[in-house]
Amino acid sequence: MASSSPTWLHENFDHTGSAFGLRMVRKLDEVQSPFQKIEMYESTDWGNVMLIDGAMMVTTRDNFFYHEMMAHAPLYTHADPKDVVIIGGGDCGTLREVLKHPGVRTAVQCDIDEQVTRMAEKYFPELCESNNDPRATVMFDDGIAYMKNAAPESIDVIIVDSTDPVGPAEGLFNQAFYETCLRALRPGGLLVQQSESPLALMQLILDMRGAMTDAGFVDFRTLPFPQPCYPTGYWSCTIASKEKRDLTQFRKADAAAKPFDTQYYTADIHQSALVLPPFVARALKD
Repeated sequence: MASSSPTWLHENFDHTGSAFGLRMVRKLDEVQSPFQKIEMYESTDWGNVMLIDGAMMVTTRDNFFYHEMMAHAPLYTHADPKDVVIIGGGDCGTLREVLKHPGVRTAVQCDIDEQVTRMAEKYFPELCESNNDPRATVMFDDGIAYMKNAAPESIDVIIVDSTDPVGPAEGLFNQAFYETCLRALRPGGLLVQQSESPLALMQLILDMRGAMTDAGFVDFRTLPFPQPCYPTGYWSCTIASKEKRDLTQFRKADAAAKPFDTQYYTADIHQSALVLPPFVARALKD
Protein backbone atom coordinates (compact mmCIF):
# COMPACT_ATOMS: atom_id res chain seq x y z
CA MET A 1 0.00 0.00 0.00
CA ALA A 2 1.50 3.33 -1.05
CA SER A 3 2.00 5.95 1.65
CA SER A 4 1.74 8.95 -0.69
CA SER A 5 -2.07 9.08 -0.64
CA PRO A 6 -4.89 7.37 1.26
CA THR A 7 -6.10 4.05 -0.15
CA TRP A 8 -9.27 2.18 0.65
CA LEU A 9 -8.90 -1.27 2.15
CA HIS A 10 -12.00 -3.44 1.85
CA GLU A 11 -12.69 -6.73 3.58
CA ASN A 12 -15.21 -8.86 1.72
CA PHE A 13 -17.38 -11.07 3.89
CA ASP A 14 -18.28 -13.90 1.53
CA HIS A 15 -20.31 -15.69 4.21
CA THR A 16 -22.56 -12.67 4.70
CA GLY A 17 -22.56 -11.29 1.16
CA SER A 18 -21.29 -7.93 2.38
CA ALA A 19 -18.11 -5.90 2.77
CA PHE A 20 -16.56 -3.25 4.99
CA GLY A 21 -13.96 -0.68 4.03
CA LEU A 22 -11.65 1.76 5.77
CA ARG A 23 -9.50 4.50 4.27
CA MET A 24 -5.89 3.74 5.05
CA VAL A 25 -2.84 6.00 5.14
CA ARG A 26 -0.13 3.34 5.14
CA LYS A 27 0.82 -0.15 6.12
CA LEU A 28 2.69 -0.17 9.41
CA ASP A 29 3.82 -3.75 9.84
CA GLU A 30 3.31 -7.37 8.89
CA VAL A 31 4.39 -10.62 10.47
CA GLN A 32 3.69 -14.24 9.63
CA SER A 33 3.44 -16.19 12.86
CA PRO A 34 3.37 -19.99 13.00
CA PHE A 35 -0.44 -19.69 13.07
CA GLN A 36 -1.56 -16.73 10.97
CA LYS A 37 -0.62 -13.54 9.14
CA ILE A 38 -0.94 -10.36 11.20
CA GLU A 39 -0.98 -6.97 9.49
CA MET A 40 -1.08 -3.48 10.94
CA TYR A 41 -2.34 -0.37 9.13
CA GLU A 42 -2.78 3.29 9.96
CA SER A 43 -6.18 4.61 8.87
CA THR A 44 -7.29 8.18 8.26
CA ASP A 45 -10.21 8.13 10.71
CA TRP A 46 -10.24 4.87 12.68
CA GLY A 47 -6.74 4.90 14.17
CA ASN A 48 -4.65 1.78 13.86
CA VAL A 49 -6.16 -1.38 12.40
CA MET A 50 -5.13 -5.00 12.98
CA LEU A 51 -5.89 -7.65 10.37
CA ILE A 52 -5.46 -11.38 10.98
CA ASP A 53 -5.42 -13.48 7.82
CA GLY A 54 -7.04 -10.56 6.03
CA ALA A 55 -9.89 -10.13 8.54
CA MET A 56 -10.23 -6.91 10.53
CA MET A 57 -9.84 -7.71 14.21
CA VAL A 58 -9.26 -4.44 16.05
CA THR A 59 -9.41 -0.72 15.34
CA THR A 60 -8.51 2.07 17.72
CA ARG A 61 -11.86 3.75 17.18
CA ASP A 62 -14.41 0.99 17.78
CA ASN A 63 -12.80 -1.82 19.83
CA PHE A 64 -14.44 -0.63 23.06
CA PHE A 65 -17.87 -2.01 22.08
CA TYR A 66 -16.55 -5.56 21.94
CA HIS A 67 -14.10 -5.50 24.83
CA GLU A 68 -16.51 -3.88 27.27
CA MET A 69 -19.43 -6.18 26.49
CA MET A 70 -17.27 -9.30 26.57
CA ALA A 71 -15.92 -8.38 30.01
CA HIS A 72 -18.47 -6.38 31.96
CA ALA A 73 -21.67 -8.16 30.92
CA PRO A 74 -20.57 -11.57 32.31
CA LEU A 75 -18.69 -10.15 35.30
CA TYR A 76 -21.73 -8.20 36.47
CA THR A 77 -23.95 -11.20 35.77
CA HIS A 78 -21.81 -13.38 38.06
CA ALA A 79 -22.51 -13.02 41.77
CA ASP A 80 -18.89 -12.49 42.83
CA PRO A 81 -16.23 -13.15 40.17
CA LYS A 82 -12.80 -13.74 41.67
CA ASP A 83 -10.89 -15.86 39.16
CA VAL A 84 -11.27 -15.20 35.44
CA VAL A 85 -9.75 -16.95 32.43
CA ILE A 86 -9.65 -15.43 28.95
CA ILE A 87 -9.09 -17.88 26.11
CA GLY A 88 -7.72 -15.93 23.15
CA GLY A 89 -7.89 -12.18 23.61
CA GLY A 90 -4.34 -11.61 22.41
CA ASP A 91 -4.90 -7.89 21.81
CA CYS A 92 -5.34 -7.64 25.62
CA GLY A 93 -8.35 -5.31 25.51
CA THR A 94 -10.65 -7.75 27.28
CA LEU A 95 -7.99 -8.37 29.94
CA ARG A 96 -7.77 -4.63 30.57
CA GLU A 97 -11.54 -4.42 31.06
CA VAL A 98 -11.64 -7.46 33.37
CA LEU A 99 -8.96 -5.97 35.59
CA LYS A 100 -11.00 -2.81 36.07
CA HIS A 101 -13.08 -4.88 38.51
CA PRO A 102 -11.44 -4.50 41.94
CA GLY A 103 -12.98 -7.78 43.15
CA VAL A 104 -11.15 -9.85 40.53
CA ARG A 105 -8.33 -11.75 42.20
CA THR A 106 -6.69 -13.41 39.18
CA ALA A 107 -7.06 -13.01 35.43
CA VAL A 108 -5.31 -15.44 33.10
CA GLN A 109 -5.11 -14.67 29.38
CA CYS A 110 -4.15 -17.68 27.27
CA ASP A 111 -3.66 -16.97 23.57
CA ILE A 112 -1.95 -19.38 21.21
CA ASP A 113 -0.19 -16.67 19.20
CA GLU A 114 2.34 -14.48 20.99
CA GLN A 115 2.74 -12.30 17.91
CA VAL A 116 -0.79 -10.90 18.30
CA THR A 117 0.11 -9.57 21.73
CA ARG A 118 3.48 -8.23 20.60
CA MET A 119 1.79 -6.32 17.78
CA ALA A 120 -0.85 -5.02 20.19
CA GLU A 121 1.82 -3.83 22.61
CA LYS A 122 3.41 -1.83 19.80
CA TYR A 123 0.34 -0.47 18.00
CA PHE A 124 -2.41 -0.61 20.64
CA PRO A 125 -0.49 0.16 23.86
CA GLU A 126 -3.64 1.51 25.50
CA LEU A 127 -5.17 -1.98 25.32
CA CYS A 128 -2.14 -3.50 27.01
CA GLU A 129 -1.84 -1.08 29.93
CA SER A 130 -2.94 -3.71 32.47
CA ASN A 131 -0.67 -6.52 31.27
CA ASN A 132 1.68 -5.94 34.20
CA ASP A 133 -1.07 -5.82 36.79
CA PRO A 134 -0.01 -8.24 39.57
CA ARG A 135 -3.33 -10.06 39.20
CA ALA A 136 -2.70 -10.75 35.50
CA THR A 137 -1.02 -13.74 33.89
CA VAL A 138 -0.39 -13.33 30.16
CA MET A 139 0.56 -16.66 28.63
CA PHE A 140 0.94 -18.08 25.14
CA ASP A 141 -0.35 -21.59 24.81
CA ASP A 142 -3.12 -23.69 23.30
CA GLY A 143 -6.34 -22.56 24.98
CA ILE A 144 -7.99 -25.92 24.31
CA ALA A 145 -5.21 -27.71 26.18
CA TYR A 146 -5.24 -25.07 28.93
CA MET A 147 -8.91 -25.68 29.67
CA LYS A 148 -8.47 -29.44 29.43
CA ASN A 149 -5.81 -29.25 32.13
CA ALA A 150 -7.57 -26.67 34.34
CA ALA A 151 -8.35 -27.80 37.88
CA PRO A 152 -12.00 -28.70 38.46
CA GLU A 153 -14.12 -25.91 39.96
CA SER A 154 -11.26 -23.41 39.90
CA ILE A 155 -12.67 -20.59 37.72
CA ASP A 156 -15.63 -18.23 38.12
CA VAL A 157 -15.88 -16.78 34.60
CA ILE A 158 -14.40 -18.07 31.34
CA ILE A 159 -14.30 -15.58 28.47
CA VAL A 160 -13.70 -17.06 25.02
CA ASP A 161 -12.40 -14.06 23.08
CA SER A 162 -11.59 -15.80 19.83
CA THR A 163 -11.46 -15.12 16.13
CA ASP A 164 -14.03 -16.68 13.79
CA PRO A 165 -14.43 -20.49 14.09
CA VAL A 166 -11.77 -21.29 11.52
CA GLY A 167 -8.04 -21.99 11.77
CA PRO A 168 -6.62 -21.84 15.33
CA ALA A 169 -10.05 -20.97 16.79
CA GLU A 170 -12.02 -23.79 15.20
CA GLY A 171 -11.71 -26.06 18.22
CA LEU A 172 -13.20 -23.44 20.55
CA PHE A 173 -16.72 -23.92 19.19
CA ASN A 174 -17.52 -27.55 19.96
CA GLN A 175 -18.93 -29.79 22.68
CA ALA A 176 -15.58 -31.25 23.76
CA PHE A 177 -14.17 -27.79 24.53
CA TYR A 178 -17.32 -26.69 26.34
CA GLU A 179 -17.20 -29.81 28.50
CA THR A 180 -13.73 -28.82 29.76
CA CYS A 181 -15.05 -25.33 30.52
CA LEU A 182 -18.01 -26.72 32.46
CA ARG A 183 -15.75 -28.93 34.55
CA ALA A 184 -13.41 -26.01 35.36
CA LEU A 185 -16.18 -23.65 36.48
CA ARG A 186 -17.14 -23.31 40.11
CA PRO A 187 -20.80 -23.47 41.15
CA GLY A 188 -22.42 -20.32 39.81
CA GLY A 189 -19.80 -20.12 37.08
CA LEU A 190 -20.36 -18.53 33.68
CA LEU A 191 -18.95 -19.03 30.21
CA VAL A 192 -19.13 -16.20 27.68
CA GLN A 193 -18.12 -16.44 24.05
CA GLN A 194 -18.20 -14.05 21.14
CA SER A 195 -21.02 -15.33 18.98
CA GLU A 196 -20.78 -13.47 15.68
CA SER A 197 -23.65 -11.63 13.94
CA PRO A 198 -27.27 -12.41 14.89
CA LEU A 199 -28.31 -10.76 11.63
CA ALA A 200 -26.32 -12.93 9.24
CA LEU A 201 -24.89 -15.83 11.24
CA MET A 202 -27.77 -16.99 13.42
CA GLN A 203 -27.14 -20.65 12.59
CA LEU A 204 -23.70 -20.39 14.19
CA ILE A 205 -25.27 -19.06 17.40
CA LEU A 206 -27.80 -21.88 17.39
CA ASP A 207 -25.03 -24.43 16.80
CA MET A 208 -22.99 -22.94 19.66
CA ARG A 209 -25.92 -23.12 22.03
CA GLY A 210 -26.62 -26.69 20.94
CA ALA A 211 -23.03 -27.73 21.63
CA MET A 212 -23.09 -25.92 24.99
CA THR A 213 -26.31 -27.70 25.91
CA ASP A 214 -24.83 -31.07 24.94
CA ALA A 215 -21.82 -30.25 27.14
CA GLY A 216 -24.09 -29.65 30.15
CA PHE A 217 -24.63 -25.90 30.27
CA VAL A 218 -28.15 -25.05 31.34
CA ASP A 219 -29.24 -21.49 30.58
CA PHE A 220 -28.14 -19.06 27.87
CA ARG A 221 -28.44 -15.43 26.94
CA THR A 222 -27.19 -13.81 23.76
CA LEU A 223 -26.52 -10.08 24.03
CA PRO A 224 -26.28 -8.11 20.77
CA PHE A 225 -24.14 -4.99 20.47
CA PRO A 226 -22.75 -2.81 17.68
CA GLN A 227 -19.35 -3.60 16.22
CA PRO A 228 -18.84 -1.55 13.04
CA CYS A 229 -15.73 -3.28 11.70
CA TYR A 230 -17.17 -6.80 11.93
CA PRO A 231 -19.53 -8.43 9.39
CA THR A 232 -22.89 -6.54 9.28
CA GLY A 233 -21.76 -4.22 12.12
CA TYR A 234 -24.11 -6.11 14.47
CA TRP A 235 -22.35 -8.53 16.81
CA SER A 236 -23.06 -10.53 19.96
CA CYS A 237 -21.75 -12.45 22.92
CA THR A 238 -23.46 -15.48 24.43
CA ILE A 239 -23.41 -16.18 28.17
CA ALA A 240 -23.94 -19.76 29.39
CA SER A 241 -24.49 -20.80 33.01
CA LYS A 242 -23.36 -23.92 34.78
CA GLU A 243 -26.60 -24.16 36.78
CA LYS A 244 -30.16 -23.11 36.07
CA ARG A 245 -30.58 -19.39 36.58
CA ASP A 246 -32.16 -16.33 35.03
CA LEU A 247 -29.40 -14.67 32.99
CA THR A 248 -31.51 -11.56 32.51
CA GLN A 249 -30.73 -10.76 36.14
CA PHE A 250 -27.43 -9.05 36.91
CA ARG A 251 -25.91 -6.91 39.64
CA LYS A 252 -27.56 -3.78 38.31
CA ALA A 253 -26.77 -1.58 41.33
CA ASP A 254 -23.09 -2.55 41.18
CA ALA A 255 -22.98 -1.93 37.43
CA ALA A 256 -24.60 1.48 37.89
CA ALA A 257 -22.03 2.37 40.57
CA LYS A 258 -19.02 0.89 38.76
CA PRO A 259 -15.81 2.53 39.96
CA PHE A 260 -14.31 2.93 36.50
CA ASP A 261 -15.02 4.65 33.21
CA THR A 262 -16.35 2.95 30.09
CA GLN A 263 -17.17 4.19 26.61
CA TYR A 264 -20.16 1.91 25.92
CA TYR A 265 -21.10 -0.41 28.77
CA THR A 266 -23.45 0.87 31.47
CA ALA A 267 -26.10 -0.79 33.60
CA ASP A 268 -28.75 0.60 31.24
CA ILE A 269 -26.91 -0.64 28.14
CA HIS A 270 -26.67 -4.09 29.75
CA GLN A 271 -30.40 -4.02 30.52
CA SER A 272 -31.25 -2.91 26.99
CA ALA A 273 -29.09 -5.67 25.45
CA LEU A 274 -31.26 -8.20 27.28
CA VAL A 275 -34.31 -6.97 25.34
CA LEU A 276 -33.86 -8.87 22.10
CA PRO A 277 -35.31 -7.72 18.78
CA PRO A 278 -38.20 -10.01 17.77
CA PHE A 279 -36.25 -11.63 14.91
CA VAL A 280 -33.46 -12.63 17.32
CA ALA A 281 -35.79 -13.72 20.13
CA ARG A 282 -37.84 -15.87 17.76
CA ALA A 283 -34.79 -17.60 16.36
CA LEU A 284 -33.35 -18.25 19.82
CA LYS A 285 -36.74 -18.93 21.42
CA ASP A 286 -35.76 -16.60 24.27
